[in-house]
Amino acid sequence: MAWNEAENARQRARREERIRKEEEERRRQKLEAEESKARLMEAFLKEKEKEVLQLQEEAKNFITPENLDARIEECLDNPRNYNFAIDKEGRIVKRTVLS
Repeated sequence: MAWNEAENARQRARREERIRKEEEERRRQKLEAEESKARLMEAFLKEKEKEVLQLQEEAKNFITPENLDARIEECLDNPRNYNFAIDKEGRIVKRTVLS
């Protein structure tokens, strides 16, 4: 009977050690997952911040009601003709058959 109790105690100690190691491994994996998620979120936020800054930079060229008259005057002062062709050598041909 003493041998059986000693064997049970030994098995209990092994089981407790295994459970403790498994719990420790679970905590370590959870911590690594949280760190990985935090790094991904930080990278995502940096990317979005970069996009916002780029949009703010592009917004400086938007036509708004405040600068509409100035932009219209600018377009009237500097007309552009997009009616042209490019030949096989890459030269721009401004005169077409109709003009």
